[in-house]
Parts: sequence; C-alpha cells; structure tokens
Amino acid sequence: MSQSNCTKTMSTVLKGIRVLDFGRYIAGPFCAALLADFGADVIRIDRLGGGEDRFIMPVTDAGEGALFLQVNRNKRSIALDIDCPQGRAIVRRLVQTADVVVVNMPPQTLVGLGLDYATLSAIRPDIILTTVSAYGGDGADSRRLGFDGVGQVMSGAVHLCGPPQVPTKANVPVVDFSTALSCALGTMAALYERRASGRGQLVEASLLHTALNLASGYLLEEAALGKRRESTGNRSPICGPSDIFRVTDGWIIVQVLGQAQFKRWTQLVGKPELFGEARFKDDQARGDNGEELSALMAQWCASRSRQEALQALEQARIPAGPVNSPRQALADPHIQASGFLHSMDYPGLPRPAPLVTPPARLSRNPPEIRHRAPTTGEHTDEVLAEIGCSADEIAALRRVGVVGSGSSAAG
Repeated sequence: MSQSNCTKTMSTVLKGIRVLDFGRYIAGPFCAALLADFGADVIRIDRLGGGEDRFIMPVTDAGEGALFLQVNRNKRSIALDIDCPQGRAIVRRLVQTADVVVVNMPPQTLVGLGLDYATLSAIRPDIILTTVSAYGGDGADSRRLGFDGVGQVMSGAVHLCGPPQVPTKANVPVVDFSTALSCALGTMAALYERRASGRGQLVEASLLHTALNLASGYLLEEAALGKRRESTGNRSPICGPSDIFRVTDGWIIVQVLGQAQFKRWTQLVGKPELFGEARFKDDQARGDNGEELSALMAQWCASRSRQEALQALEQARIPAGPVNSPRQALADPHIQASGFLHSMDYPGLPRPAPLVTPPARLSRNPPEIRHRAPTTGEHTDEVLAEIGCSADEIAALRRVGVVGSGSSAAG
C-alpha cells in the first residue's frame, strides 16, 4: 500500500480543465473525482456546514464518511448557499471560468437552481453539463428520487440474485459507481469533441439506465426466448460449475466456462466421464444442470483448505478466488502489491485510510491521487479570489451567510 500523500508527477491529461462539482453521494462526485485524478481542477460546491453525503458511514472525529473520502479526493471545496440570489451570482461567475459542470439531481431541480443546460450554456456556450438522475429525463418517473438500490431492483437484476424467492440486492453500490464511470467516459468524449467543434453539450446518465446495461444479457434473453429465469443463489444459471463453495477455513468462488475448462475440471475432481455426457454438452446445459456440478465441487472443496483448493485450481487453470472479508481484502498480498490502494490521512481520522486508486491506468500519464478530500469550504477564499472577489467582498458574503469559512489547509 502506498504511503505517500502526494505523488511526484501530476497527471496532465486534463490540465487546464476546470470542473464544478455539484454532485452528491456517489455517482456525480466519483465522476468528478475521476476527472480530478487525470489532472482537472475540480471544485466541490458544498452546502454551508457540509452536505448530507459527507457524513454517511462516518470514520472521522467530525463524522466524515468513508465513501465521501473515497469519491472526493483531489478536489477543492467552496461552501456556498446556492439558494439565495447572491449565491447564484457566485455560481454564474464560477461557471464563466469552468469547462464542465457535474450534477446529480432530478431534471426539475436543475431548472430551479439554474443548473440546467440552457441556463449554463447562456453563461458559457462551450460548457459541458454532465447530469445524473435516478430514472432519466424522460418518462413518467423522471421526477422521482432514487438511489442505487432502485436501479438494481427495477432492472431485473435483483430478481435473479440471492436464494430462490428471496430477492437480494448487492450491498455495495455497483450502479452508482458504474454510472460514475459512464459519466466520466461521456465527459471525456464531450471534451474531446469540443476541441474540434468549440461547442459544449449535455452528457446525461441515469441509475436505471446503467442498471439495465448491467442486466442487459438477461433482458435480451428473456425478450428472445421467454426463459422466465428465477434466482439460483450464487450458482450461475448459464455455465457450471460456477458457484461459491465452503472450504475448511472459509469460502472460495470457482467459475468454469467453456469446453476446455470443463474438461480440466472433470479431471481435477476425478470425474472425466462427465465430459462426454449430453446433459453437460455445453455451457448452457451445464448451467441448466448446475446443481449436480455444484454438489460435486462442494464435495471436492469440503476437505481442503482455501490455499490447497486455490493452488489445485490454479494448477488446473480454472478461474477461482478467495471470498474475502473487507479486512482480508485489505491484507490480500496481491491487492497490496498491485498498487490498488493509496494510503492517505485526513483530519480526525484515527489512522491513514486506504483509498482505492483509479481503475484505469495510463502508462505515460497515469491518474493520481494527489490530495485528500477537502474539509467543508476549505478552499472558499482561495476559489473566490480566483474569480475576482476581493477580500472585502468575501468578508461581506461571509457576514450575511452566503459563503462558509475556509482554512485553505494543505492537502
């Protein structure tokens, strides 16, 4: 795990690009964080006192949350009341200096706050507005609020997860993070296109649309064949054996896909005759008859330790891995050695926190975690000065409660 707070070389892919981050929770903020990782100057527009997303899963003395620290690295923060006319005036001045605005709010809320594309592009014609909503801008549900879990359940995915007749969603926010990745890609594409056209545009994503993409194989299959699939727990319905199995000291996952892997698996478990049987003729047949294959694999695993089982599976070139707890994942030798975690301190944190590094690397211009997440309004004076506010003007705004205090502490 890296122990440095600042890397030696800054990623310059997005050097000179300024992003205003009005995002909350995960999808919007993580999109903006990914842009910051590649060198963009990202300014988080915080509520006075801090937004509610700052305090979910608290880990610091002041209550800042684990997800907040992860998805707001490399940003500066200005604490601003955007509901009052003076705050809106500051937003307009910020927009004049910005290339990208990131928001995740329902479409009607954007209009009410003056953060819709028509309003922003009137201020700066080449602005790129990246928006995330729960359901998308069209349709009967567009005005409704929703979180990651709503996307999961509406997409059909949760119906297929967990024990039979017990719909089970993922407790990690897979839809939020996937949406953020899509938004970052869309924003990068819009910035690239702007180089030729000189024009901005609207980048839109929704949690439901992302979730439908994640579940798309099963949706297409249902439309084509009417399979009416039900949940099969951890066992895959489309290949086998593919399941989670108990070993003497924990659990492992084994995923056998394709003829070559299945043949090697039959030899591993001492059942080579299964390879020629019609009921196991291909992946789908093995998925349809997966209970029997899982039972055989469970029997093989039952007398072996995790290390013994994984070593044997690796020798047979069969994909498998340990089912780690969060503590075990942090201690995993491969994860530690691969540079996937970056240790960083934060005020009030009892010990340095392992931020997960950006998921895509570049060989010459790698994304980097340079600074910790900002405290609320930490860079207020600094950012306001950059848009031309004098010290007296900043003090006046603070006296009437338009902006919060900020220390501009080093990151």
